[in-house]
Amino acid sequence: MSEEIWRMGAADIAAAIKARTITSRRAVEAHLTRIAAVNSGLNAITVTLAESALAAADAADAATAAGQPLGPLHGVPMTVKENIDLAGSATTQGLVAMAEAVPPLDAPHVAQLKRAGAIPIARTNLPDFGMRWHTDNALRGATKNPWDANRTPGGSSGGEACALATGMTPLGLGNDYGGSLRWPSQCCGTAALRPTLGRVPAASSLPPADFPMTLQIFAVQGPMARHVRDLRLAFNSMSGPDARDPWYTPAPLAGPGAQKRVAVTVDPGARGVDPGVAAGVRKAADALRDAGYQVDDVDPPMVGEACDIWASLVLSELKMTLMPLLEQVASADALRFLNDAFQFVTLLDYPGYITGFATRQAIAREWAEFHVRYPIVLGPVGTWHPFAVGHDLAGPSSVGEILTSLRLVVLGNLLGLPAAVLPVGMDGALPQGVQLIADRYREDLCLDAAQAIEERCGVLTPIDPR
Repeated sequence: MSEEIWRMGAADIAAAIKARTITSRRAVEAHLTRIAAVNSGLNAITVTLAESALAAADAADAATAAGQPLGPLHGVPMTVKENIDLAGSATTQGLVAMAEAVPPLDAPHVAQLKRAGAIPIARTNLPDFGMRWHTDNALRGATKNPWDANRTPGGSSGGEACALATGMTPLGLGNDYGGSLRWPSQCCGTAALRPTLGRVPAASSLPPADFPMTLQIFAVQGPMARHVRDLRLAFNSMSGPDARDPWYTPAPLAGPGAQKRVAVTVDPGARGVDPGVAAGVRKAADALRDAGYQVDDVDPPMVGEACDIWASLVLSELKMTLMPLLEQVASADALRFLNDAFQFVTLLDYPGYITGFATRQAIAREWAEFHVRYPIVLGPVGTWHPFAVGHDLAGPSSVGEILTSLRLVVLGNLLGLPAAVLPVGMDGALPQGVQLIADRYREDLCLDAAQAIEERCGVLTPIDPR
């Protein structure tokens, strides 16, 4: 049975523990065994937490035996990206300088998931400070894509996506400032939910406690999994209030009924799309149509403009505020990537920065009006397949190609919109992924549509590394 446990999703593990067909200890041991078996060739897991995880599993099993009330994730293993605070384990940010930066407190959503019964079993890899679309750093090294080691696993939550894809965890925690939940999920064939800004509380007990403006309003914390039902289960468990996050919004988890109407964009902003990626979007559209959705080919507004202004705001702010620190602590490859990005985009002066946020407001209004007609937008994650390892370091034009590919992704960051990502099949040896975008606080619509697609297209993972 332990051989099969690592193949199970989080909801199935929780149900089996409650039914007493397995114990939490067996679930934790099965995943620790799987990590030992496959991680050395992938480098997705950076640190295992075997001692504390097994102690928590034994406590969970004692609670089950005593007939105590059980949380929705009681006894379920999970992994946590290394830029999220987990008390007693370093929040390294992928930096050598922070290798011993151990927080005294859990991040708010980590604490909530623990209260729901989840058990952290390991930490996962990321690029320096999460500032790259490929997972590599001088502290931990590079993570490999489990489908093709010559392709990126994505970033910045590449460790989580790889661990999920290969059965090392049933549930992971990542975050998303420029696609860091969604892009690795496409690369590795897994699922993720980028929540609305303010939906999931976020805070760190380590400096810097407060970040510049774009990091405050473009970045969110979110769940990663292999099944849509597991995203929903985790999301519902990590969306409670916490006074440490002044952006937290106490919105209901489900909104009023909405038309089952979907706008499909195969080539958002008409900047080019790979035929295999386009075929995946069409496959998802057919699945939604079969599920009773009205599906129309309609391009949403201002995708190209949103991509451009996201890049200008983020990189202008980064150069002004964080680069002096990063130049002291980041790896050579991370700095090379960022300096190439600075050359590709239009950097803003202070008046241009203010004007950029005004432009953001205009784009947000256009999308809010569009969502009245089309509650869901279906489109690609990246419009190109995972790039070859090293391509993001090949110069400013290569960074520009990657950014252009992720234009529908960074739009969600700019506007703070929720989006679900899931695989829909294969194009040759690589997964096809799609994303579903809804209006603010309508994660329920994203998840409902994603569930309909998953029921018709299936799941791709876990796999043995190829």
